[in-house]
Amino acid sequence: MKKTTPSAFTSLTDHQIDALLDTIRNGNAIQDHTPQIAVNEKLVDISKKIDDASRQMEEIFDIVAKTGVVPISEIKNEILPVIRHAAEIPHIYHLFYELKAQDEYTYRHTVCVGIISTLIGKWLNLDQSELNDLTLGATLHDIGKARIPANILNKPGRLTQEEYIEMKRHTVYGYRMLKDIPELNERVALIALQHHEREDGGGYPFSLRSEKIDELAKIVAIGDVYHAMSSSRVYHQAEPFHIVISQMQNDVFGKFDPKIMLVFLYRIMDSLVGRRVLLSDGEEGTILMVDPFEPLRALIKTGDTLVDLRLNRGLRISRVINDSIVGV
Repeated sequence: MKKTTPSAFTSLTDHQIDALLDTIRNGNAIQDHTPQIAVNEKLVDISKKIDDASRQMEEIFDIVAKTGVVPISEIKNEILPVIRHAAEIPHIYHLFYELKAQDEYTYRHTVCVGIISTLIGKWLNLDQSELNDLTLGATLHDIGKARIPANILNKPGRLTQEEYIEMKRHTVYGYRMLKDIPELNERVALIALQHHEREDGGGYPFSLRSEKIDELAKIVAIGDVYHAMSSSRVYHQAEPFHIVISQMQNDVFGKFDPKIMLVFLYRIMDSLVGRRVLLSDGEEGTILMVDPFEPLRALIKTGDTLVDLRLNRGLRISRVINDSIVGV
């Protein structure tokens, strides 16, 4: 490894490193001690349930396209229990890998954004009423796409300007479908309307700025973008994990609510504590600690050296090394 300043690299004895690791473990920084085989079994089970829920969402979209009626009871009884179950799984990094969409993107996307948004809501300590509205609204955030013509929705190439304008109308279509359903809180409809709005006013459909955007819609915006960037579609190759979270960190100020985004990034990175990573200089190491205010600038152990990425700004995590997950 190329040496830089002494403040960025600290050589420790084996005893000191062991003591530090003990301190981290006692503080619950390394939280997941579940055997890998048990993790895999849980993920296989939830992945199947997500696949089934995604197929059900396809049927629901078809019903909405034909009738204009959103079957709320079916969604609450069949889809939301799967989302809530997935959001209870503690193996966040593995779970997010399973959420990647590889086919039928539109329908799987709705389920996965529901899961990611529910997790964020839990991390923000939303009360149960808000969390319920968030889970339902996130699952229905793209329901307006049921009104978008299939030749636009499933077009493999770049949309024309007219097609793109029509695609953006899914936010308004969804709001109109949901706003008058008696058993729904208006915030559920606002999620459909506002999840493409951005903090700086650069979003759509109304170019709203931060103070005018519902907090639940801000949460779903983050889940929506994370899953979209992480998933393969006909016209978009899935971005690697480190590229996705790096880009999202770059957008902390301007596009997304910084408080919500930092919580999201911290919890993802904190789930990687104890995992091996490849650094941008080619060195491999293990994540020991994550700073809540700079989640990507972790403390890394390489050999008998500690590398603090907060102090070495020219170094970054290039890839997560995982023997049981390919292509991360």
